[in-house]
Amino acid sequence: MMKRIFPLLALLLSACASQPPARLSAGPFVNLTPNVSQRGEHIGNKVRWGGTIANVHTGKDETCFQVVSHPLDSSARPVTGDSTDGRFIACAPEFYDPVVYSPGREITVVGTLQAPQMGKIGEYQYLFPRVAASDVYLWPKVVPLPDYPPFWYSPGTWGPWGPWGGGWW
Repeated sequence: MMKRIFPLLALLLSACASQPPARLSAGPFVNLTPNVSQRGEHIGNKVRWGGTIANVHTGKDETCFQVVSHPLDSSARPVTGDSTDGRFIACAPEFYDPVVYSPGREITVVGTLQAPQMGKIGEYQYLFPRVAASDVYLWPKVVPLPDYPPFWYSPGTWGPWGPWGGGWW
């Protein structure tokens, strides 16, 4: 019975997963990384980049995000980890609340490359590729599932009644 319930549960949970808006898929996008774009040779090209927000600056007419770039998966969500393609700045012509769009959150942006701009990461001078963002998508927070002992759900291991059986498998 458990073998039938788990696939059904997985199907139901996947139906609740957040899907990004279709505009994140509207390409074509130039296959560049922020590290390559620092030289400023690709100004005017359309890119889709994402990563983890490092800093947010709200200006009079725009909000700029400093983003630690990560590769994107097939749904355009950043794949967080220890690898990075550098950092970039994405500026959008709207107000994005810095409390909601806070450091540590994942975003994906679509926009046009502009001339790189010099900035700092701490005291280090850094040349940031700049994106004029037409779309900014904030990904929902990932809520980890609680850790349960493996004997509660793993066939082939001891159940709550020990090695003598009496379980549901």
